[in-house]
Amino acid sequence: MQPSATSTHAHHTGAVLLVASAAALGGFLFGYDTAVINGAVDAIKEDFHLNSAVLGFVVSSALLGSAVGAWYAGPLADRYGRLKVMVIAAIVFFIGSIGSALAVGPIDLTAWRILGGLAVGAASVIAPAYIAEISPPDIRGRLGSLQQLAIVTGIFASQLVNYAIAKSAGGAGNPIGWGGDAWRWMFAAECIPAIVYLIFALQIPESPRYLVRRGRLDEAKTVLDRIVGGNTAQQVRDIQASLRGIQDKVQLRDLKGPRFGLLPIVWVGILLSVFQQFVGINVIFYYSTTLWQAVGFNESDSFVISVITSVTNVVTTLVAIALVDKIGRKPLLLIGAAGMMITLGTLAWAFSTATGSGDSLTLSPTVGKIALVAANLYVVSFGMSWGPVVWVLLGEMFSNKIRVTALAVAAAAQWIANWLVSSTFPALSDIGLGFAYLVYTIFATLAFIFVLRTVRETKGRALESM
Repeated sequence: MQPSATSTHAHHTGAVLLVASAAALGGFLFGYDTAVINGAVDAIKEDFHLNSAVLGFVVSSALLGSAVGAWYAGPLADRYGRLKVMVIAAIVFFIGSIGSALAVGPIDLTAWRILGGLAVGAASVIAPAYIAEISPPDIRGRLGSLQQLAIVTGIFASQLVNYAIAKSAGGAGNPIGWGGDAWRWMFAAECIPAIVYLIFALQIPESPRYLVRRGRLDEAKTVLDRIVGGNTAQQVRDIQASLRGIQDKVQLRDLKGPRFGLLPIVWVGILLSVFQQFVGINVIFYYSTTLWQAVGFNESDSFVISVITSVTNVVTTLVAIALVDKIGRKPLLLIGAAGMMITLGTLAWAFSTATGSGDSLTLSPTVGKIALVAANLYVVSFGMSWGPVVWVLLGEMFSNKIRVTALAVAAAAQWIANWLVSSTFPALSDIGLGFAYLVYTIFATLAFIFVLRTVRETKGRALESM
């Protein structure tokens, strides 16, 4: 049975939207932190005298911490609650941003980035799980997409702040008037969203699914009355039934299945996460300033282009929010994968025509314009599909018994895939940017085939029916 929307939810839309938006601020930290390095990467390379391989590791080091943070967020959230993990993540993120700003070399910068990554990884698990668990089925896709909207807004804010700081200093590697190099203030600015996230995490209610699991049925009903509505007593009973037989702490062994050691649904989540990263999206955000400088734009122009790309991502995520509960998750994934195949293939062709190498790489004026358009259309394809929809699916596709633990495994796989892509891009680009984009084109093609054959639609289904 797949329950559909009812009018009983309508008068609670405002309340659930506010709660979901507050939880989605974890995604803002996610986006801000993963993109802040974009404006600082060249200055860090120059200040610390790094080669491409070491630079790639420093840039991607936060992702290793994110993988670990995601892995442990699930068990911690099941044991102590979703909100406590949010609070811890906000505090750890604040500490990591201060440490990164004060780093004296690549080793301690890497350590602080990993610490901040722990918080980002935890937030990447808790936000989609929490939002799914407090959302009515008829608008769960739109509310789940707020995670990605927060991520891309964080990316945009990071690019904008980076641009303003670099502009005021005359370059990311130059000192600011009140002291310290500009790139250090880019990291220090992360403290502000960390504080905002902490404040909001202390205001929202605990997940009703977690409360039922802990036997706090009256509290769960109160939360459901406040943000969902309808027959909340029956909803509590449905949640109880879905949790029957569950252990106090779900462990990895509870995800075991007949196929390669895991349940098939867990593998679907893992591969969705991996393909989301293997299409190369974060190359656009981590290295875009460097990339566009390499093809003829100066530093100031490159920052502006990066900001435009981020705005494009925000707008296309709004398109996904409008469509995800209307046409469904699977169609959006297929449309997006097809668009990425075409645009990545265009980028592979464009950069295969480049002359020179490294900092002297150039494209002809016409091909350069084609590459710029293709890159932004690629962001459109990703932003209206794989960006938000994967997070929506990860939040809702697993049963109540294994949701947070399975989501943690899938998110950890996503962060590892993210790290692999971002850390290998400098080496791939040394071979040739055309080759790098060809690799991502192949993965976009495989992603299309994977969704077509294995992903099932979840639009309109209650979590207890998963």
